[in-house]
Amino acid sequence: MSNYPVLAPRSGPLPSSLTLVQALEEAEARSPAVLAARARVEAASARIRQAGLRTNPELSIEVENFLGTGDLKGFRATETTVAVNQRLDLGGRRQARVSTAQVELAAERIRLDIARADLARSVREQFARAVVARDRLSLAEDSEERARELARIAQLLVDNGREPPLRALRARSAATQAAAELEAARADERASRATLVSLFGMTEAVPSVSGKLIDLEPRLVNPAISLEVRLAEAERLIAEAELRQEQAASRLDPAVGLGVRHVREAGAVALVGGMSLPLPVFDRNRGNIEAARAGIRAAEANLANVRASVQVRAANAATSVQSATARVEALERSAIPEANETLRLSRLAYIEGRASLVELLDAQTAYRQAQSALIDARLAQALATAELGRVAAQQDSQ
Repeated sequence: MSNYPVLAPRSGPLPSSLTLVQALEEAEARSPAVLAARARVEAASARIRQAGLRTNPELSIEVENFLGTGDLKGFRATETTVAVNQRLDLGGRRQARVSTAQVELAAERIRLDIARADLARSVREQFARAVVARDRLSLAEDSEERARELARIAQLLVDNGREPPLRALRARSAATQAAAELEAARADERASRATLVSLFGMTEAVPSVSGKLIDLEPRLVNPAISLEVRLAEAERLIAEAELRQEQAASRLDPAVGLGVRHVREAGAVALVGGMSLPLPVFDRNRGNIEAARAGIRAAEANLANVRASVQVRAANAATSVQSATARVEALERSAIPEANETLRLSRLAYIEGRASLVELLDAQTAYRQAQSALIDARLAQALATAELGRVAAQQDSQ
């Protein structure tokens, strides 16, 4: 039997504020993809039980010598034989079926692990996008508030004759653009939450997301035992089992029978026995055997390709995590503090008349770009970590 119980999908509302840990748990409990993969494991397990069953015996009834002529007229000389026939499994058909079903079950278990790992990666990626959309919304709200305040100050300076009217017009234009960007950020944030819960098989967006983008620590990965490699190895074993099954199908399996014959005229009863054997005159199953051998060659080629692909994928994922982490650290260490301090000084200088509106707008733009770059870098780090976690998760079922 499978180690994975078949569960009904979880129902009910999601938490009002969803963390990454909660998102992973809810996805595992609700995802139709995982539930379907679990059902396929159960189906494969049932096929093992079916494959181990013997061929059903056959009951035959034969009536001879009735409704004839002369001495055989009517039913006076009727002979009735009731027999049971059983095909013997001397060619190993049943064991070959069981072996094939067993390796198919192993492959379905690996496919379930792949479905779970893919789901976890998708949840981590979309949760990160939802958090980033939330942060971009917060940045847009802050930018819109700063732009409105700047437009107010610029108008006051114009009214006091310290700035030409064009400066106030430009400040109002910047405020209008910031308001439009705020509305776009709100729409993106709502869409990101809806996309996240769609991974759970739900349509109503979670009210909010909270917490960190990343729940994994980078670790070394051994691509040789990845799920993709293990699945390719299982598929090769399936191909080999199918060859043995086709070879067994070409062997001769006799059928034996034992019955009771009743001779009405003599009022006697006797046992009858028999044996039948198929003659491989036309069909020796050679085509299916050759096809199974070709299937082994295809599975071996696929295994070599998967091994190379996973090796590159693991290396790329580790490199991406290192690069993204370095970028985040650099932005947090220097770019963000410098942009924040420049904006603070520019605002004070503008109010005191020591800087122009253009200089203040440039400082605000630089601050917004630095914050946006940090948000993008954190997203890249989260996506790279999710991919590395997907590769590392390949070892979890080992």
